[in-house]
Amino acid sequence: VQLQVSGGGLVQAGGSLRLSCVGSGRTVSLSAMGWFRQAPGKEREFVAAINWSGGSQLYADSEKGRFTISRDNAKNTVYLQVNNLKPDDTAVYYCAASTSPSRLASSYLYWGQGTQVTVSS
Repeated sequence: VQLQVSGGGLVQAGGSLRLSCVGSGRTVSLSAMGWFRQAPGKEREFVAAINWSGGSQLYADSEKGRFTISRDNAKNTVYLQVNNLKPDDTAVYYCAASTSPSRLASSYLYWGQGTQVTVSS
């Protein structure tokens, strides 16, 4: 099982990014998927999650409105659209697969390698 994350980079504050997570085989299409991030010196934190059909989403309360999670099961891909980026959003962003949407990292069975997002002020 592999999850390949891409889409990170250096962006100015106020900009936008779309992160992608492509899964091998049927991993993504049959799984709830989540996005987490980890900033230097901080614990990994929940960002967003989506159920297998895409009909239900969870968001971290602090980020609701700027982050949008979506999925395309035909492409085995989950996306995280991030708008109005802030320097505090600088972190490594990870996607992960679980049996159901959850805010807990421990609920996720498979993890992608992460992609660096750096927001300059």
